[in-house]
Amino acid sequence: MPRIEIYTKPLCPFCIRAKRLFKQKGFAYDEIDVWMSSAKKKEMLERAEGRSTVPQIFIDGRGIGGCDDLVALDAAGELDPLLNGGTAA
Repeated sequence: MPRIEIYTKPLCPFCIRAKRLFKQKGFAYDEIDVWMSSAKKKEMLERAEGRSTVPQIFIDGRGIGGCDDLVALDAAGELDPLLNGGTAA
């Protein structure tokens, strides 16, 4: 099972959509709320190479990007192999 980490803020529709996609696929994730934590936001900025929008998604430590990036990976058929131990192109 891959380690999925999602940096989020409450009520963010993109965060909700990304989390829903992982739930539909049957994958658990660690949610890291950056709303009230400057330390977690700083951590996200460092890991995401300065990208400040949420969500920021990591699969096994690899930065995927945001919700649109996740959905694009899924539409291209590259998300399932990534989640099942393969690599996306």
